[in-house]
Amino acid sequence: MPVITLPDGSQRSYPNPVTVAEVAQSIGAGLARAALAGKVDGVLVDTSHLISVDAKLAVITDKDADGVDLIRHSTAHLLAYAVKDLFPEAQVTIGPVIENGFYYDFAYSRPFTPEDLTAIEKRMAELAKKDLPVTRKVLPRDEAVAYFKSIGEKYKAEIIESIPADQDVSLYSEGDFTDLCRGPHVPSTGKLKAFKLMKVAGAYWRGDSKNEMLQRIYGTAWAKKEDLEAYLVRLEEAEKRDHRKLGKQLDLFHMQDEAPGMVFWHPKGWAMWQVIEQYMRAVYRDNGYHEIRCPQIIDRVLWEKSGHWEHYKANMFTTESEKHDYAIKPMNCPGHVQVFNADLRSYRELPLRYGEFGSCHRNEPSGGLHGLMRVRGFVQDDGHIFCTEEQIESEVKAFNTLVLKVYKDFGFHDVVVKLALRPEGRVGSDEIWDKSENALRAALRASGMDWEELPGEGAFYGPKIEFHIKDAIGRSWQCGTIQVDFSMPGRLGAEFVDEDNTRKVPVMLHRAILGSLERFIGILVENHAGALPLWLAPVQMVVMNISQAQEEYAGKVAQTLRASGFRVQSDLRNEKITYKIREHSLQKLPYQLIIGDKEVAAGLVAVRSRTGEDLGQMSVDALIQRLQAELHAESAV
Repeated sequence: MPVITLPDGSQRSYPNPVTVAEVAQSIGAGLARAALAGKVDGVLVDTSHLISVDAKLAVITDKDADGVDLIRHSTAHLLAYAVKDLFPEAQVTIGPVIENGFYYDFAYSRPFTPEDLTAIEKRMAELAKKDLPVTRKVLPRDEAVAYFKSIGEKYKAEIIESIPADQDVSLYSEGDFTDLCRGPHVPSTGKLKAFKLMKVAGAYWRGDSKNEMLQRIYGTAWAKKEDLEAYLVRLEEAEKRDHRKLGKQLDLFHMQDEAPGMVFWHPKGWAMWQVIEQYMRAVYRDNGYHEIRCPQIIDRVLWEKSGHWEHYKANMFTTESEKHDYAIKPMNCPGHVQVFNADLRSYRELPLRYGEFGSCHRNEPSGGLHGLMRVRGFVQDDGHIFCTEEQIESEVKAFNTLVLKVYKDFGFHDVVVKLALRPEGRVGSDEIWDKSENALRAALRASGMDWEELPGEGAFYGPKIEFHIKDAIGRSWQCGTIQVDFSMPGRLGAEFVDEDNTRKVPVMLHRAILGSLERFIGILVENHAGALPLWLAPVQMVVMNISQAQEEYAGKVAQTLRASGFRVQSDLRNEKITYKIREHSLQKLPYQLIIGDKEVAAGLVAVRSRTGEDLGQMSVDALIQRLQAELHAESAV
């Protein structure tokens, strides 16, 4: 007689073993119709799973995150079924869930075409409408291998052959299609109502370039059609905001094959960079940081001492000189320890805060490079705080306050906080990791913050708080971090003289607010769709004349505005004013200043906003006051 404990704490007793579906039915017909799976004692199972002993049960529906993942996984199987139905010679391989969707890899004699995708998606919808039951059976490994070989699925057979011989494997069937899978799956294909195939790409079998090339069909699936439609709208909006396209349109930067993952900054892009860097430089200054600069290339010996050579060598660019191995720095922390070690430190100096706009290089795989978002050469607004164990909480708390203010200044108000905990490959004892993780939790509590914990995702030398900002279309970007490190200072010989005249090892807090400046600029460009606020815009306004007669006055206006600290472009070309207005509108400048004979005679400028609004004529002094008020309002938001 199993006793089932439900999420609300209530209990139900059953005279015999009972399935998840039967429990859902006993609670209510609505829940039974909505049930996709169950979570029994924390483990996801099919609705057909039989519960024979006392257990905790949550019935999973499409309102749960697990339920949406289940829909995506089952839709991948539906895709494979449709492909096999339309193209019987195709062989199936693997089909996992990914962010917002799924993919499935196929071996087929010719490339799939857009017309094929349309036909496959149509067949998927037909199969879903049939509401075919999805059933599970378990076979001994060798029997499963024989089955897939008998139907010509060599890839599936190869996957199963890699499983130990004494293990059973589970197969799922729907209609005429059977696939290898651990499960669970939705109870029937009718639960799959909102999906779309997105694209085809190449993928090597088992991710090895030595193996044959397969075809990967990507798709997206959602609980409801409205969710699917909203996602497709977001994709369309993201395409419009792509920083790579806007970077070219706005003449900010470019990248080329001769320097993969490196950025060529154009004058406008570099002007934006400088605004951001000078803002962060003021943040350093106002919050007690000493700005430093460390070498780009450092001897292998130091990287071995820090632990990077063992844990990070594959991502480091290395070189050799005079029989010495060197690495181009992938991060700044070992260099900052050397600055700390350059003098005998007293406890009275702590906390000691260093900041650097450190230029780093990481050997990222070429296939993962993506505009400014994933590069090989980048600059971090990097900082390290050397402190005592007792100072950790106050320093982290102060940083938490600071990081939220900076994001607010850049227009990001929705910030999600996560705590990344110890990974498998790490340095330091469990005792140290306990101390580090608990120190960060205490600081988060003291800051009044809610957070999510991420087991296994900390750095090899310490746990970290991550700050994820949400942009204008709801995407999340992880930018800032602060990490507690009890290990690296000791490994690199850092010490301070304590109050009792003994030497002790400081704690090192690794912190960044923006992270990579390149990536942050990419985020800003996409967040604002290129229409940057006045304070960030690389060119804040353009002065344009209608004819050559106004050249001298236009030049004086531009000079006055520059002298007041504004970034001004002059366009005195002998072109029609309508052509100039249209061209600069595409550049998304905050303001356009138009000067004709009337403006010259009255000593005024005609002002046009980025939205196309005619703000009328005003004096240059009145314009400056307006611009200064706008800048003040932006900094106060």
